[in-house]
Amino acid sequence: MLPPLDDTVLLNLQEAYKRSDGITTDTRTAGPGQLFFALKGENFNGNEYALQALNAGCYAAVVDDAALAKEHDHRFILVPNALQALQSLAQWHRRQWSCPVIGLTGSNGKTTTKELIKCVLDSGFNHVHATHGNLNNEIGVPLTLLSCTEEPDVAIIEMGANAQKEIALLASIAEPTIGLITNIGRAHLEGFGGKEGVLKGKGELFDFFRESMNPYVVFVHAADAKLMQISKDLDRLTYGISDLAPFVCEVISESKFSWMDLNGQKHGPVTVQIAGQHNRENILSAIAIGLHLGISSIECSTAIERYFPTNNRSQWHQTNSNRVLLDAYNANPSSMHAAFETFQKEANTENHSAGLCIIGDMGELGTFAENAHAEILDAAIQRGFEVVTVGPLFAKAATQSAAQDVTVFLSTALAFSHFEQHPPSHRRILLKGSRSIALETLLKVL
Repeated sequence: MLPPLDDTVLLNLQEAYKRSDGITTDTRTAGPGQLFFALKGENFNGNEYALQALNAGCYAAVVDDAALAKEHDHRFILVPNALQALQSLAQWHRRQWSCPVIGLTGSNGKTTTKELIKCVLDSGFNHVHATHGNLNNEIGVPLTLLSCTEEPDVAIIEMGANAQKEIALLASIAEPTIGLITNIGRAHLEGFGGKEGVLKGKGELFDFFRESMNPYVVFVHAADAKLMQISKDLDRLTYGISDLAPFVCEVISESKFSWMDLNGQKHGPVTVQIAGQHNRENILSAIAIGLHLGISSIECSTAIERYFPTNNRSQWHQTNSNRVLLDAYNANPSSMHAAFETFQKEANTENHSAGLCIIGDMGELGTFAENAHAEILDAAIQRGFEVVTVGPLFAKAATQSAAQDVTVFLSTALAFSHFEQHPPSHRRILLKGSRSIALETLLKVL
């Protein structure tokens, strides 16, 4: 939970925010009239840049270094902790709104689902405010709230976490009235301390609603046993299976399906730009929330057909020689298995050679990393893919594997050089890895 801030300090922050032209934490982008917060990190101290921010034209600088707060210089606002001050200001600002606030988290698909929800809600609301990109942590959530100076019609706040108690903090800042957990998978195992830790950490969003004194509703995909279990005592709307609409009633291909609405009316087939069962679940979440907030079924269908993914998430690319599924924004064991399932169905739709599966190391797995990489490598081989691995973790897994037909590269640069000299042709190719591996750079040579 967010520690309380002294009333006088909070009042000073409120007045400074009202007079400012927005919030900044970075002197490289600071401009006239902004309110600068001097945040600290492992390798930086924002207090050292406070004067630079003021010289750039910032209205005031919020600092937690008493040496900077000179007695007669009111441009400096001294607080006990600059980050907590930012969070407290954002919480106060959020409390000025009476609109629906959607809080969403999950192991996979958060950002895609957030963007789908926004696309659907944009059909019926003039001002839908949503997390930009993946600014979903203890800094990003406050900045998302404070960047919206006028109350929106609906707000969508994405919440990410690497460890327990982080979602609880973010929920206490954003105070959502609608909740959604996309899924509980095996992401950030190192920080959460294993699968049970992930379940507990992501479940903190539902715990927030248990303690909430305000009206709320949570949305739960009825086919997800974990989510059904941890939400059973909440005011929830379930969806996603044949007797709980909306649900997918016919799958024509990995990117084309029909769905049933709350009135038993069939819609589709709709053609979408994101493939796979996991993305159909993300789409249903957006439709369920859209219907709840008054978007018509027809508008929902039109919106999801219009949605196009960005940021290297589940994007099909047609290169000069190949068709490539690029899903290289993030990777963990759960999302790897989902990508394999989607890719194999697409690769099997036409008569061509086995799919080429290029997989990069998965991050933030800690002591689970070795077993997880061995598991995923084995899964790719068992599906009959031609497998290429990128990164030292998969390289180690390959040396311990009995398979002889895996091509191994220690870095993306080495893989780039190989494919530049030996480009594949007329193949279906999957690029799947964590952000740090940057597999999207291989598109140029595929």
